Amino acid sequence: MAPHIVERTPSVINVGVADFTRSVVAAGADALQIDWHPPGKGDPNTAWNLARLTDDSSDSTSLGAHVDRANAEAVQRMIDARPMLIDVALHARDVWPEMERTLLHAGAPIAWEKMCGPMQGAMIGATLYEGWAATPEAARRMLAGGEVAFLPCHDSNAVGPMSGIISPSMPVFVARNAVHENYAYTNMNEGIGKVLRFGANSQNVIDHLRWIERVLAPELKRVITSVAEGIDLKAIQSQALLMGDEVHSRNSAATALFYAAIVPPLLAGDFDYDRASQALRFIGSNSQFFLNLSMLSSKTTMDAAHGVENSSIVTAISRNGVTTAIRVSGLDGAWFQDFSDLPVGLFFPGFTQDDANPDLGDSAIAETAGFGGMSLAASPALVQLVGGAVNEAVGYSREMYNITRTKNPAMSLPLLDFAGAPTGIDIRKVVDTGIRPVVTTGIAHKEPGIGQIGAGIVRPPMACFTEALAALLEAVESTARRDHGKLFTL
Repeated sequence: MAPHIVERTPSVINVGVADFTRSVVAAGADALQIDWHPPGKGDPNTAWNLARLTDDSSDSTSLGAHVDRANAEAVQRMIDARPMLIDVALHARDVWPEMERTLLHAGAPIAWEKMCGPMQGAMIGATLYEGWAATPEAARRMLAGGEVAFLPCHDSNAVGPMSGIISPSMPVFVARNAVHENYAYTNMNEGIGKVLRFGANSQNVIDHLRWIERVLAPELKRVITSVAEGIDLKAIQSQALLMGDEVHSRNSAATALFYAAIVPPLLAGDFDYDRASQALRFIGSNSQFFLNLSMLSSKTTMDAAHGVENSSIVTAISRNGVTTAIRVSGLDGAWFQDFSDLPVGLFFPGFTQDDANPDLGDSAIAETAGFGGMSLAASPALVQLVGGAVNEAVGYSREMYNITRTKNPAMSLPLLDFAGAPTGIDIRKVVDTGIRPVVTTGIAHKEPGIGQIGAGIVRPPMACFTEALAALLEAVESTARRDHGKLFTL
């Protein structure tokens, strides 16, 4: 229940259960409702873990102080990051020579038999594309029989939307963080409709992937490598926020900005008119082309913030169509996961919630970097995903300030008086407030090959954050013993 604002001093102030306020108001009294609930959903162990890591003691050696210092460093790395698009590797195996028969996928590790329909369909398509099998049936037998290895994209410094499949022959974009010198990779956006990332694997899908490999990728490589220092992805994202994108579910402005950046070098010097025009027509007709590049930029940024000892900042949110998983800066490469929720939002005609697959894809890396749901206030065009009113979209961004460390000055939100976007999701604040990060997302059909059936919002399960909090407490306690020779307690 929203707070009941009264014109005069309330006779009752109720904290917590809203039913008490409703009964008081029904009796004619003035009442003020203050929403509150115990941290960790009332679990005493979680509440104790939180208290240990957030004590406000002036003692600089306290566990909370360790975390605060680490978080300051992690978010500064986020703010300082400068992701530059510097190359296209014409084949993923050029980046990862050890791939052989390995397929990268979105989300945390998952076995074949547990994969959702779209993920299995995409795996079959990639197997056909690589020529490892001649028919879908043969591909399925190979995949089920353990003849192909599976690895999360994130474990290879990569990201991919929806099923996120990257196979050895696929071209990948290459980004470098000009400040911290770390690299990240992603595949190319195939467009909309029946595409591999949604589990489609017909001959048309395979032929389109080959066109990307043989025409689009070489043309983009020629352009990108001709630009001194590369293309500034963060600058495009920041400008797009001022033009109506939140740079996750909506990338119309960002794609147009990218298009403008590549046209002059694409048409410079000697070039093949037919190939160049094919590339431009495809990008120009695909308003979501920049999605993969937004993910790439965000991955480059968040990898720079990962690995800060004692930090409670979330550096990845990822979904494999079955579970949602997070990574935390101070907890190395560990995944903390629970079953995914179904996205809630707007469905295309003919489809309903019953058709939806649980949340899927690496694209929530955008939220960890401050885009997407964090910056929903920047994109009035997406208000139908959240109920149809601009103030609701603005409200989501305001809500996200409660669970983040700071505001990013390079990411201005016009409808919030150009305030910086919420930046640096802190697992302590998530558990303390009960507010889970909001993620804007496409909704995939649960059957492979049907494709996108809508778009909406979803939130990662709270269990991801409570489990990570317990693991972080152990890690910070270990650091305290190492640095101070004893364990400080409340």
